[in-house]
Amino acid sequence: MLFTLLAFAVALGSLIIFHELGHYWVARLCGVKVLRFSVGFGKVILRRTDRHGTEWAVSALPLGGYVKMLDDAPPGASPAVAASAFNTKPVGQRIAIVAAGPIFNLILAVFLYAGLNMAGTEEPVAIIAPPAAETPAARAGLLAGDRILAIDGQEVASWSDARWRLMDVMSTGGRASIEVSTPSGAVQQRELDLPPNTMDPADGDPLAAAGVRLAQPKPAVRAVIDGGEGQAAGLRAGDLVVAVNGQPAPDTGALVKQIQESAGKPLALTIVRDGANVTLNVTPRPEVVNGQEIGRLGVQLGGNVPMVTVRYGVFDSLWRGAVRTWDTAWFSLRMMGRMVTGDVSWRNVSGPVTIADYAGQTARIGIVAYIAYIALISISLGVLNLLPIPMLDGGHLLYYLVEIVRGSPPPAKWIDIGQRAGIGILASLMGLALFNDFTRLFT
Repeated sequence: MLFTLLAFAVALGSLIIFHELGHYWVARLCGVKVLRFSVGFGKVILRRTDRHGTEWAVSALPLGGYVKMLDDAPPGASPAVAASAFNTKPVGQRIAIVAAGPIFNLILAVFLYAGLNMAGTEEPVAIIAPPAAETPAARAGLLAGDRILAIDGQEVASWSDARWRLMDVMSTGGRASIEVSTPSGAVQQRELDLPPNTMDPADGDPLAAAGVRLAQPKPAVRAVIDGGEGQAAGLRAGDLVVAVNGQPAPDTGALVKQIQESAGKPLALTIVRDGANVTLNVTPRPEVVNGQEIGRLGVQLGGNVPMVTVRYGVFDSLWRGAVRTWDTAWFSLRMMGRMVTGDVSWRNVSGPVTIADYAGQTARIGIVAYIAYIALISISLGVLNLLPIPMLDGGHLLYYLVEIVRGSPPPAKWIDIGQRAGIGILASLMGLALFNDFTRLFT
């Protein structure tokens, strides 16, 4: 729990600080006086004032930060001080200052993705599992062992790349032209028709429901425990299980389940050892766990998923980072629009509990997964803050656009009504997000 909270605080805190740095930097460029830049909220613990009169503070609650500017000059202020107030600046400069925060979040995502592209990542090869009958993948003629090479003419580097492109198509429904390499090495074309999906998390993986899943490797014996049934039957570390009772072996998870359900029942395991097939008969030992009898073999099973190193040069990495950021932002907007129309489930709205959970999970997986997750959250923060909802940056931008059209700021009454509506919308969204969070936790 502590590790998850720390990963969440580092991710969200650093992103909000970077967001505020955008506001600060552009405000300084426009000549606006910044009174305070605080890292964290609440009681100030440490503070230092720089030569520009900006107080740099560290506050007690380390979840982000804020920038406090001089909005209006105090009575009797000098012309220089009056000119440094935010509200005296031309509308174009105010737009630039307000938009800088979300834009900095999007720029950060570009550089995070570019850094991962340059450093190189190990990702599963895009080889698909046997599609279930009557699924869109089966109707398209996709077969077990097909390796996805390109989707709609764009080269696919790995399974995560293929999955992203197909989920993008599935979000609205449509046809994906897929180029595959068959197990025999032939290059063929498949046309995959994907219906629109509500993307309801309760329904599981929508891509798997369409019949497109990553192929799982044959289970292999990682280790043999002394005194176990596996050792007695002659199993050795490195044995590859290719069949069970004469049937092709399922993936590792399914084989473990089959063993657990076969307590006291003999199983004929066909294994590959030193290039030759060997059949061993083994009977899982019955054990009672939590009041339920399950079978144990006394071996550790695993599988080696074929991996590929994905790495690009500097300029290609930056370009791909920008494209990935744009695609993700646009995908998020489309999903929001489909939620409003009821075509996508509102269960996709996540709150701080889910964000913290995923932050902890990705941090445990490794630095690459954690950085990729931070990039995703950075995009989400950028997109969310640009929405034209009062109380958010996008709401202020909306007021400035009204000011441009009218030639003067909107009436105070309009702003007051907008602020109240914005608070209501944000409170409703937060309530929905927390409801979804706790529903996931308890179901």
